[in-house]
Amino acid sequence: MANESERVVVVGVDDSAHSYHALETALDLFFIPFKSSPQFKLVVVHARPTASSFLGVAGPVTVDVIQMVEQDLKKTAELVKKKCAEACSAKSVEIASSEVIEGDPRDIMLEAAERHHACVLVLGSHGYGAVKRVFLGSVSDYLAHHAHCSVMIVKKPKAKPTSTGHH
Repeated sequence: MANESERVVVVGVDDSAHSYHALETALDLFFIPFKSSPQFKLVVVHARPTASSFLGVAGPVTVDVIQMVEQDLKKTAELVKKKCAEACSAKSVEIASSEVIEGDPRDIMLEAAERHHACVLVLGSHGYGAVKRVFLGSVSDYLAHHAHCSVMIVKKPKAKPTSTGHH
């Protein structure tokens, strides 16, 4: 188990506003800017789908299509890492480890939390409705039940309707 001086916060990210909001929330809650010895170590994990899983619902595909999707997934992973690095840098938080791992996000996040001895696993909530959740499954639901550490599911606040007054 991690000792008191090295408590680990693992944040799961993908290329969604929900996951970036979860990262921002984790930074605000667990990391005090400019503190000389941080109380937590930050690990950012991006579970990248495989091209074949991504195309699984598309039917038969050519090698060219798989290569195009693979390139796109790699670009997205680089973008996710860059956005996370920028968010952390803006808050003067050092990322102890930034990982991109290919596979099912449930397995990847569970394994990362265990491997890093996380004290908390932070995830964004995509806010799927009941029907979508049945078909897609909820990564956060799964991890809330299976992770051996606390799981914090961050909901992105709903946009408030703007009142313009008179029309």
